[in-house]
Formats: sequence, structure tokens, C-alpha cells
Amino acid sequence: MKCAETTLIERPAEAPARKPKAENNKGVITLPMGLLGFARVKHYTLLGSAEEAPFLWLQMVEDPSLAFLVISPSVVLDFYQPDLSEDDVKFLGLADAREALVFNIVTVHADGKATVNLKGPIVVNRTTLVGKQIVPLNAGNYSLQHPVTSEPAR
Repeated sequence: MKCAETTLIERPAEAPARKPKAENNKGVITLPMGLLGFARVKHYTLLGSAEEAPFLWLQMVEDPSLAFLVISPSVVLDFYQPDLSEDDVKFLGLADAREALVFNIVTVHADGKATVNLKGPIVVNRTTLVGKQIVPLNAGNYSLQHPVTSEPAR
């Protein structure tokens, strides 16, 4: 069985790409190490709308027509608590767990069902907006293809 690959979605024409102005990098998330398979892309914006909630778009600044579909893990799993290594905590400059914004990449499969990768969350320091896709120390407790349903799993 082939594992699902990260879904990179070309944003549809009816949802135009929004590129932040070069002189205003407020709100730009920097991933110094990039994402798996996209190590060269370092800057993203997190976009959302009421119509698409609870899903968000992690949009590439370098190519705004491309974005990853992401979701807060609390929407799909009530007790999700990725255990970050000391190195990851130091890299992100986190003094407290509340400083971390965590979201996960969603894969939409050919049959229309969606899954979320709980083994590779993206963790962002809310203050500095520096982030990293990590493999938590407790990744074995989570699924690479956790189903996205209308009710959070408990």
C-alpha cells in the first residue's frame, strides 16, 4: 500500500492568491528548513475564510498560486500533544507550550476523503513566526493518515 503524499494544491481561480507586499512581511511565516519535499521554499502566509473553516491555506509567498491545505489538530483529535525535542524547542525559541501554533497538512484523496498527517506537524512560534515541520518524539502514537471527520476523535 502506498502512503499518502503531502497534498500541494494549486489554488483555484475563484480563490485568488494573495501575495503579501514585499515591504510588509508582517504575518509571513518563515520555515528556515522548508517543508518535506519543499526545502527551498521558506516563506508562507496562513490564509483562511469562514466558508472554508476549519481548513486553512499555507500559501507559498514565492509562488502564491501554490498552497498546502492545513488544519488545527484539535479539530480532528482532542488529545493531540506532540512531544517536541529539546532541539526543536530551542530552534523555535519556545519558552512555553502556549507560544506554539500547531497545524497539520491535509491530504485529499482521489475518492474525496481527507486525511491529516499527525506524524509531521508544523509548529510555529506565535511571536517570531519562525516555524518547523517536526517529527515529534511520540510520533509512534499518531497516524500519518488520520481521517478528517465532522466530529473530533477522542
